Amino acid sequence: MANITYVEASGQSTTINLPDGWSLMQGATTNGIDGILGECGGSCACATCHCYVDESRLGDIEPASENELAMLENVAAERRPNSRLACQIKASPKLEGLIISLPAVQE
Repeated sequence: MANITYVEASGQSTTINLPDGWSLMQGATTNGIDGILGECGGSCACATCHCYVDESRLGDIEPASENELAMLENVAAERRPNSRLACQIKASPKLEGLIISLPAVQE
């Protein structure tokens, strides 16, 4: 399990203890975090779970797949070097304390 902090565009932050293997998108949608839609249910087909990963922790997550990189071309908010899709990041003890920020728009 890992404590993940979600920072909404409003500045509201919420920390959730996610079970290993859950995606950050699942954690957000299950716990009512505002700012992640996850319209495709986590199949990396919609880009509505766009998030910004704390840059100092990018090395702790698996690199984006070609499919994820293609989906990131379609994000509604500004794409940044630390942009990722929350459906593609799985919780594990290695991610303990990770902070992700959510953009103001997803579509």
